[in-house]
Amino acid sequence: MNLSQLKPPAGQQKAKRRVGRGMGTGRQKTSGRGHKGARSVSGYSMMRGFEGGQMPLHRRLPKRGFTNIFKKHFAIVNVGKLEKLEATSFDPGVLLELGVIHKLEDGLKILGSGELTKKIVVKAHLFSASAKQKIEAAGGSVELIGAGE
Repeated sequence: MNLSQLKPPAGQQKAKRRVGRGMGTGRQKTSGRGHKGARSVSGYSMMRGFEGGQMPLHRRLPKRGFTNIFKKHFAIVNVGKLEKLEATSFDPGVLLELGVIHKLEDGLKILGSGELTKKIVVKAHLFSASAKQKIEAAGGSVELIGAGE
């Protein structure tokens, strides 16, 4: 026996009801849709969340909070990740090429998680205080991009 020989048990699959096939079928003329009304016409589609005219749930619930449209989203890299990479000089372009970050967004921010032992030069838009301290303690240097703008 193989998959092509499998069949559902007898009586499990019911034939689809064919509507609009004449007076003798029991589903003639309006084909079970009734007379008039939105659902009776072709091309009808109901709004998602429609509750029969009752105020929909998404409009009954209170709206909370605030979305800051000016929020900046930074690509984030930890110094521990830079330690594992072969290069000694890093900027957003190099990190994009290496696949460390996938999208630059509003800039690059270096965070201080992890240990750093080698001397590296890092150019980024922002540095956390601990990242700056770890890079300089290892003998490296940090350079802010766009600091003069």
